[in-house]
Amino acid sequence: MQGVVKSYDPASGDGIVVADTADLPEFDLAGDALEGSIFRMLRQGQRVVFDLDAEGRATKLRMGSEVDMETPGH
Repeated sequence: MQGVVKSYDPASGDGIVVADTADLPEFDLAGDALEGSIFRMLRQGQRVVFDLDAEGRATKLRMGSEVDMETPGH
């Protein structure tokens, strides 16, 4: 899923991502959202690709180019 970072607090790791679908759903970041990612922090308005975990939270954040370019391991 693709989206945009709406908010992010680097101290707590809390944040919200808005998906690029017609209804613009918002997803809280999972605690492990940046684990294994090239991101160390996020900024408002940053475009990301993400998955949803079992609780419906955004996880496995990555740059769109990792998927678009089929980087090995992503």
